[in-house]
Amino acid sequence: MTTPATGISVDAQNFNWLVNRFANDTSGVHAAIAVSSDGLLIAMSAGLDRENADRLGAISSAMLSLAIGVSESYPLGDPDRVVIELTQGYLLVTTISAGCALGALASKQASLGAVAYEMAVFANRATEVLTPRLIEELRYTVGQ
Repeated sequence: MTTPATGISVDAQNFNWLVNRFANDTSGVHAAIAVSSDGLLIAMSAGLDRENADRLGAISSAMLSLAIGVSESYPLGDPDRVVIELTQGYLLVTTISAGCALGALASKQASLGAVAYEMAVFANRATEVLTPRLIEELRYTVGQ
C-alpha cells in the first residue's frame, strides 16, 4: 500500500486499495470504479481521471438501476451482474452490499468468467468493510 493520505481513515484507504488491486490484478481489466447506492463515485482505479470516473460511475449506476427495474417487473430474481458487450470490450457492473456497485471496463480479450469471478471476490471483501459511515467518507475523499 502507498503512504497514508492525511485525513483519510485506514478503512477508506483499504477500500481504495481494493479497487486499485482489482483493476491492476484482474487480467483484461482496464479500469474500475465503485459507486454508492445513489450513484455517487466512492472509489476509482488509478488509471482514470476524475471526470471519466464520474461518467463511468453514472453509467454503471444507471445500468444497474435498469436491471433492478427488470427484476421488479418480471419474476427473474435480483440482478447479480450486468454485462454490456462493445465492439472492443465490455462494461461489467456487479452489486456490492448496501446498494453499492462495482463497474469495470475490460478488453475484448478478457475472460468474462474470470472477470466475473474476481468481481464476486471483490464484492464479498467489500461487503465486510462498507458501512454507511465509510460510504459517506469515501464520497468526500475519492481521488485523494
